[in-house]
Amino acid sequence: MKNAIILHGKPDKEGYYDPAQPSSSNFQWIPWLQKQLIIHDIKADTPEAPHAYAPSYDVWLKEVERFEIGPETILVGHSAGSGFWLRYLSEHPNLKVGKVILVAPSLGLGWTENQDFMDFELDKNLVERTAGVIIFVSDDDKQATLDTTKKLEQEVSGIKVRWFHGYGHFIMATMKSPEFPELAEECLKP
Repeated sequence: MKNAIILHGKPDKEGYYDPAQPSSSNFQWIPWLQKQLIIHDIKADTPEAPHAYAPSYDVWLKEVERFEIGPETILVGHSAGSGFWLRYLSEHPNLKVGKVILVAPSLGLGWTENQDFMDFELDKNLVERTAGVIIFVSDDDKQATLDTTKKLEQEVSGIKVRWFHGYGHFIMATMKSPEFPELAEECLKP
């Protein structure tokens, strides 16, 4: 059965504990994308990593591995969620998955804390074990995201990049909408 796992990024601590703000897995475009996949008969899960503002790879790993991951699984990550998927795929060299979409990817460049979250050897051939890996990046994102994109383009064979204008870090403040049709379209492409 085709399924998808949509993984949020690293919120700031204040936002994480703000009772007026949705949880990370229910924020930005994530719930909208989940619904789009569900109505196309794709089981879509949005794990919620505990204490995501201070990410621990082992904690995120435990949360993600509750779900089935296989050749028909679409993996979507936002920011640190993208970095998690890159590490996960790099550390599971026998795993084959479906399409992988990295939105505003982060490899922790510029992080002053939790650097061990992104402490891994990037598998330069990981695209070979997927149905394709594509980065969504905006020209006005943070420099660390732009640097991560450049690093991935240079180091990961076969990775594709799709550029956007004015989407910032792909959050509500810059996108002005919880809908992300370009992402849904990419997920649903055969």
